[in-house]
Amino acid sequence: MANAAGVSHPLKELFKAKKVALGLLTRLARSGDIARIAKTTGHDFILIDCQHSLYNVETIGHMAQAALGIGLSPLVRVRSCDDPQTQVLLDNGVTGIVFPDVNTAAEAKRAVNRCRFPPLGKRSVAGTYPIFDYKAMPMPDTLNALTENTLVVCMIETQEGLDNVEAIAAVEGVDVVHVGSNDLLTAMGKPGSFGSEQHIAALDRVIAASKKHGKIPGVGGDRNVARQTDFIRKGAQFLTTNSDIAFLTVEAMRVTGELRKAIAG
Repeated sequence: MANAAGVSHPLKELFKAKKVALGLLTRLARSGDIARIAKTTGHDFILIDCQHSLYNVETIGHMAQAALGIGLSPLVRVRSCDDPQTQVLLDNGVTGIVFPDVNTAAEAKRAVNRCRFPPLGKRSVAGTYPIFDYKAMPMPDTLNALTENTLVVCMIETQEGLDNVEAIAAVEGVDVVHVGSNDLLTAMGKPGSFGSEQHIAALDRVIAASKKHGKIPGVGGDRNVARQTDFIRKGAQFLTTNSDIAFLTVEAMRVTGELRKAIAG
């Protein structure tokens, strides 16, 4: 349901309805076109990856504005819970921040501090915001609406993070606890062992902790559709399907492979 500012967060609406949000990990695209492609291909959000890709904040702002305009949620994975760009991203159209490598409740709290306004956090007030089409509103309405329209995602990517997942999930202001399968398996000495006993046990632990503390469980990194479906059945509601690079590469290889096979015959 929309708040006093007349807007609502599409992902939070999905979560309330017990539905699943699917996201496109964006590493290659540099324009708002990727938001429209994500929508056309059945995605609910784009996850712009600043941890591993060469984005600047102005480009992200344009991509976020395009996503907002079509009802898609623009999220950004920053570099850490201490990334100083978090504030400016949220002030310019981004509606969720994904914090990688969160290992302790203290780090989760630092993430919350960067995204939430006082008294819960330490985010500064900018005044007018693109999410409201720069409409001037009473400050209490502005802050309440921004609080409702900001998603805070903490990633579990190490054994330490897994060991502390209950404490992380208990932190007020965190919305989603998201497993970064690639990094977690690598940290556990099992790189690439998707679907292994250790992987499934780790996911089960994160999903259970998230549910216990009223947070949304998320899973990324494992691109096997059958396992992704199992994760959803266990309660995951926040998933990244794959990256723009992977989708482009797979389809390009399929087409060129078929053409090479045809002309060889």
